[in-house]
Amino acid sequence: MKNIKITSIICLVAFFAIFGCEDVIDVEPQDRVTEVAVYDDIDQVEALVYPMYNSTEGWAIRRNEFWGQRVNLEGASFEAKFNFKDFNTIYQLRNGGWSKSNVGLAFAVKWQNYWSYVQATNEFLSKIDDSPAYAADPDKAEVLKAEVRFLRANLYTKLIKYFGGVPLLTEPAKISDSFDYTRNSYQECVEFIVAELDAAAAILPLTRSASEFGRATRTAALAVKSRTLLYAASDLHDPNLLPQTTNTELYSYPVATKWEDAENAAKAVIDIVGEDVLIQVADAQAYQALFLSPNNNIIFARPYAAGLYEVGTGGFNAANSLPDQAQSPNGYGGWGLCSPTLNFTLEFNFDDGTSTGGITPADPNANREMRYYANLNFQGADFRGRPINYALSDTIPGQTEPAFPHGLDSPQGGGNKLHASKTGYNIRKFQDESLSATNGISADRPYILYRVAEIYLNYAEALAEQGKDGLASTYLSRVSVRALQPAINLTGDALKEAIKRERRVELCFEGHNFFDERRWLNEDNLGFDIKGLKWKVDTSGVLSFEEYSLFPDPALGRVWLDKLYYLPIPEGDSEIVPTLIQNFGYTE
Repeated sequence: MKNIKITSIICLVAFFAIFGCEDVIDVEPQDRVTEVAVYDDIDQVEALVYPMYNSTEGWAIRRNEFWGQRVNLEGASFEAKFNFKDFNTIYQLRNGGWSKSNVGLAFAVKWQNYWSYVQATNEFLSKIDDSPAYAADPDKAEVLKAEVRFLRANLYTKLIKYFGGVPLLTEPAKISDSFDYTRNSYQECVEFIVAELDAAAAILPLTRSASEFGRATRTAALAVKSRTLLYAASDLHDPNLLPQTTNTELYSYPVATKWEDAENAAKAVIDIVGEDVLIQVADAQAYQALFLSPNNNIIFARPYAAGLYEVGTGGFNAANSLPDQAQSPNGYGGWGLCSPTLNFTLEFNFDDGTSTGGITPADPNANREMRYYANLNFQGADFRGRPINYALSDTIPGQTEPAFPHGLDSPQGGGNKLHASKTGYNIRKFQDESLSATNGISADRPYILYRVAEIYLNYAEALAEQGKDGLASTYLSRVSVRALQPAINLTGDALKEAIKRERRVELCFEGHNFFDERRWLNEDNLGFDIKGLKWKVDTSGVLSFEEYSLFPDPALGRVWLDKLYYLPIPEGDSEIVPTLIQNFGYTE
């Protein structure tokens, strides 16, 4: 038994160690320069920092797993579902949801990956100060340190979003350590993150040159702080609203000034970027272009370039790790892996600003707001040179052939028919339609992590929660008007709901909704009847649709249990390190 425990610890690499990380890049030069020699030279030291940026999100939720390479959080949120064969194994949110031994392929190594990167940052910070490289160029070394502290703080923001309070480790772990780690409170984690980001922001450059796009800046550090404090202030962490009934310190944020702090954090970013700087657009195509190349509304992003896929450098696996092939309809040779739910598409207003009221319109694709056309592919949408057609044709009575050809994007259409959308929608956002084929590569398209529109919405939400409705409406309207919707002038709960809707639509498919619905305790959008549209053409050529439930048996659909606010501590780790308290709902 002792040998099994030791082996398990070594496999976990001292609980978190760096070579257990599936995403890490080997940065040791080919001539195997020693670690001591690396810290002799400031350029070699800088090269150590580059792979730590792999700790930020990209197109893939999990880079070393086949399906995880091609999807992100959208399929685990209100926004969409995993489409191919209705696999539940990707996100494990149906049939009872997560357990401590199974959280789905997408989430399976979040804990290990994040701690591996924390280990890398701690290793770096433990060695840089006393190195010859620091002595030779202290100014550059201080900026590199600030970058690494920024990245470590960003890692902790992700850890507490997925797991609640976690151990705060600032020294590299060693095999000889005792492994008696304990979890810090959620509040302690937030305070640590904020302090680290403030320290990094004081040193990081305000801007970067185009050649350094994607590296940390002062504004990026303050943007991470803004999101962190907004989340901490939300209902999920309110001591009076906690879904958890045990070990509540791991989830609670009992800070009286929490909304004021969130307001001030967002305003600090606005003071840098400007109060009214959203790039204006004339139509859906111009809005789509905001996500295809660097621009001054992007605060922090993961850069990509020609030849740089999410996975690999070319061929089958590389091409479909980017959104053009991963999310296009099957008739274009796409995989359509995450299909937007009808439930989510009803969040998009009509073009005059009125709401659908959650009811499917008689013509669901007519007269909708601009972002509907920019972000979604739907029946009849003009996409890559032809209209999308999900419709199946009825068969003429007494015959075996369809009255009309089935739609190219239908379950009897082109490409791999198993990739046909089951909801009647595909994701259009992020797609570069200038590419000649879906398996091409967009030369400059970044994966956006923080942008100005989010900060305006953060600010509006923090203001609204304090009753500062006038200024909240002003910043909410800046996002709405840029999207060619009317200005919004609401108060009280109606304003708060409008801010939530705006976040769902403006920030869709960018990894926000999974956390937003949780922090708002909005269980109606966490466990719900997933709906879609089935399109058909009758024998006279009339096109129609039917709204339907993808999983009529509620037991087989998207469930909701309070434990699902957080992932469990992986079963092996919680057993090896018994001082780690398991998350609420996963102890049995």
